[in-house]
Amino acid sequence: MEYKKVAFNFSIIQEYQQDLLIAELGDIGFDTFEDTTNGFDAYILANQFNETSLNEVLMGFGDELQYTYLISAIEPENWNEEWEKNFSPLIINDDCYVRATFHEKQPQYQYEIVIDPKMAFGTGHHQTTTMMMLYILETDVKDKVVLDMGAGTGILAILASKRGAKELIAIDNDEVCYRSAIENAALNEVENLTSLCGSKETIPALNFDVILANINRNILLDQIESYAKVLKNGGSIFFSGFYETPDLEMIKSHCATFDLNYIDHKKIDNWVAAKFVKQIS
Repeated sequence: MEYKKVAFNFSIIQEYQQDLLIAELGDIGFDTFEDTTNGFDAYILANQFNETSLNEVLMGFGDELQYTYLISAIEPENWNEEWEKNFSPLIINDDCYVRATFHEKQPQYQYEIVIDPKMAFGTGHHQTTTMMMLYILETDVKDKVVLDMGAGTGILAILASKRGAKELIAIDNDEVCYRSAIENAALNEVENLTSLCGSKETIPALNFDVILANINRNILLDQIESYAKVLKNGGSIFFSGFYETPDLEMIKSHCATFDLNYIDHKKIDNWVAAKFVKQIS
């Protein structure tokens, strides 16, 4: 599967402007972003790339941004070379060590996760994934049934399994992600994870204790009702992939419609992860 890379270089850009631009790029299909010295690289599946849509997003910023960008194709066989250049091991909360297959083991950490991205989003380095992992480390998931939506590499479900979850369903609408979650589960000797390819229509008719959904605001707003139907009363749901303003209030308002009560949220660089609990009726 081929990806397109758009390498942005900015003369000057404020952090909030970059965050807004990344959010809008996410809305038109870009799914992975990497910081560079003078900007960032944005990746999108080649069959989803539309330069007209890209230019419409950029035009929305008017003269606020001074930039250049370069579009290039990333063939599947070159993807590993791309991320290996930038993928360093990651430590989450002094408890969890995330590494690639080519990094040395670090047995002093309670949880070690080995991730081979294979063009799938979710190495833990992005702020949203980090915050979701922090929530999992704080949450009692032992013997719980967990749904991971927009699973990417499967990293969140894998951590939940290592924390004692009983059964895990990981769903992503990208076939590369679907296969990546299977392979990464095997790398981590996780045997209770089922990876499915699809969207909300793929959610099995189970009662879930915990739901993890790290996607983006628009997809979450569309899918919250589906999550609420399969979440047990008193169950917890964690969302990320959006910004504090204005996204969080939109998510909170929509969740209230389906008896999902806001508990709290985390914030890193204006990215947000939020916890909700389904009201016991």
